[in-house]
Amino acid sequence: MEKSESVMKRPVNRRSLLKSGMLAGGAAVVGAGTGLFSGGKSAFAQDSGGGLTKGDVAILQFLAAAELIESDLWTQYAELGGIGNNLPIEIDPNQQLNSYQAALSNLDGDGPQYITSNTIDEISHATFLNGYLESMGADPVDFSEFETLQGSTATGAENIGRLTNLQHLNVDTSWFVRYRSATNPDFGATFPQAINITNRTAIPITDADFNNPNHIQVIANTAAFHFGYIEQGGSSLYQALSHKVSSLEVLKITFGIGGDEVAHFLEWVDFAGNGVQAPVAPVTDGGLTFPDFFANPPLQPPSLVQPSLIFPVPCEFISPKLPHCAVIRPSDDRFGGAVATIASFTQDGLFFGQSKKFLHLLQQLAEEADSAHRER
Repeated sequence: MEKSESVMKRPVNRRSLLKSGMLAGGAAVVGAGTGLFSGGKSAFAQDSGGGLTKGDVAILQFLAAAELIESDLWTQYAELGGIGNNLPIEIDPNQQLNSYQAALSNLDGDGPQYITSNTIDEISHATFLNGYLESMGADPVDFSEFETLQGSTATGAENIGRLTNLQHLNVDTSWFVRYRSATNPDFGATFPQAINITNRTAIPITDADFNNPNHIQVIANTAAFHFGYIEQGGSSLYQALSHKVSSLEVLKITFGIGGDEVAHFLEWVDFAGNGVQAPVAPVTDGGLTFPDFFANPPLQPPSLVQPSLIFPVPCEFISPKLPHCAVIRPSDDRFGGAVATIASFTQDGLFFGQSKKFLHLLQQLAEEADSAHRER
């Protein structure tokens, strides 16, 4: 992952990428003579009635990129762990479960249904954001050129190229502790890992992975903590970028989709907690153990890893001198913004095997989104 992180720091000329067709759509011009990425303003009116500032376009394009990434990874989860065929159209509650779906059902009987529903939501987000960008005369985001990674070959997985990699994950589980703490990363607080998950798969890679009950349960538990990691990141991302939006209509979009990301996150908080308590835990495979956090809490006080919590604990907010408040955190773009999101996804292993060109583009999209500011 060190190689990927160094790549992310290199500059990229996104205008040349637009000309090469990396971003779908036509010209990168919003108004006559004003290039969208050249520093000029849009020719549209800068109000809630239909105009987009350069910053709002950058924010929406990065959010579309993030939703395409989420759609790709959730589709992989849904193919093997969800319920339904022909995603995102049909949900089949009578589908016979494979052992991965059964292991996910051990965490919540409706787990496979939730995975399918989450996938449908993410696809709708990406499709809507790109559609909205096009309707406003801006370029939508198209990552089809980069759907080249080898996914699972287990029964149920489609034999298609992938944008993301779920087979070498370094899952940041500190979110589990953060949302049980009264401190806030926006004020510099840091949090330990609840579980150390390094270079692990979160999906069955071949049919052989279905055969060992402990092995497949550890894969499902890894997925559970990864679900929470992905969706807490989305919750903070929409919160952080909403601060920078100029158009009231774009703010309506970021609040609307951001709220759905929060709804996802709360489900997966509960889901992951079920993997670290009886009857599922303790479970061990290949050096990775998910202990029973009630019986053997890895941190003190035990409330920092209490499995049965689902809602955020009230924490510092706006000022440490004010009363604590239950909120999404972080909300500062240093920790929850676009650049922070891509850095975190890269460290997660989500882009293991991806091209430098893809990482360059993501970094450029992220930097432009974080550089946006509210125009009054």
